[in-house]
Amino acid sequence: MRRLWLLFAQTVTVGLALWFIVATLKPDWLSGSSSSRARPAQSTVQMQEATPNAPALDSYRHAARQAMPSVVNIFTTTEARPQKSPFQNDPFFRKFFGDQFDEQQQDDKQSSLGSGVIVSPQGYILTNNHVVEAADKIEVALADGRKASAKVVGIDPETDLAVIKIDLPNLPAITLGHPENSSVGDVVLAIGNPFGVGQTVTMGIVSALGRNHLGINTFENFIQTDAAINPGNSGGALVDTNGNLLGINTAIYSRTGGNLGIGFAIPMSTAKTVMEAIISHGQVVRGWIGVEPQDITPELAESFGLGKKTGAIIAGVLKGGPADRAGMRPGDILVSIDDKPVADTTEMLNVIAQLTPGQQIAMTVLRKSQETKLNITVGKRPPPPKNEDADEE
Repeated sequence: MRRLWLLFAQTVTVGLALWFIVATLKPDWLSGSSSSRARPAQSTVQMQEATPNAPALDSYRHAARQAMPSVVNIFTTTEARPQKSPFQNDPFFRKFFGDQFDEQQQDDKQSSLGSGVIVSPQGYILTNNHVVEAADKIEVALADGRKASAKVVGIDPETDLAVIKIDLPNLPAITLGHPENSSVGDVVLAIGNPFGVGQTVTMGIVSALGRNHLGINTFENFIQTDAAINPGNSGGALVDTNGNLLGINTAIYSRTGGNLGIGFAIPMSTAKTVMEAIISHGQVVRGWIGVEPQDITPELAESFGLGKKTGAIIAGVLKGGPADRAGMRPGDILVSIDDKPVADTTEMLNVIAQLTPGQQIAMTVLRKSQETKLNITVGKRPPPPKNEDADEE
């Protein structure tokens, strides 16, 4: 009996030892079937991960992604043309200084930068005239890293627009928008190369439409925006929330040279007309009658005894010009063109510019409180004098 008890005790001891070893090293062997396995305790910290590639609310990345490949950086180089020194050809002077002046002139170059927008797969790029007007060399850098030399197709100083061209395959042309359908408060994006830091997108709204009388260009019809526009953004794109081109960024109002929330873009309704004329004819042909207009102010209206304050006063008439030949005189007030009322000088300039040279048009003037109708043969607007903002029409 004692022997059996000893055998039982040894068996139990060995069994407990085996159970301890299995429980320590292989606890899953003792967990039973998969349905009855104990589940690990969950963390008390609750975290939620975003779904990959889910569209973010209030994001304009689709518009940016659509338009950015079409916006290019423009780098221009201008050879300096310093005035010739009166001592440069003096043999005694050259004995000491040699050809240092010639070498300095060769190395003295000015570089500047701006932006542009590819508007056709054929390589036409729309930008500002002031970006390229004085350039001897133009280089264009695309968003995909490619670079190419560009040539000027044509310029239009009176709207500050220019068309340049590059020769590269597979160019991403932007889709043209409809600024005439825009409203104040619409969200817009400005894309360009501010201060040369690289392609940048800023956001704002349409602050105003049809801005003029700013003294920036001869023909003005700006989209005003508070999207940040800085030096280097000139010639870049102003796009809507679908990435369509609404205008060409051209100027800012600033006391410091930096953005103050007042920027101006040339609407595509104007830019497209100018661009097509430059591509087709190398220049923009506008109508002209040879007068110097002036807006009617309350003081002038009182001085002339005018009952209405709309129209444009003819302050001067070019001798031998179309208006002079038709009998228009200084002091006349132009009130309608082809029976369409003229509100002010800006409207007068725009209407006459759209007329075809050689076309005969009826214009009504107010002379000594009496209306007189004149038939004027429209002439061709001459190019503007350089470094002058003449509003002569």
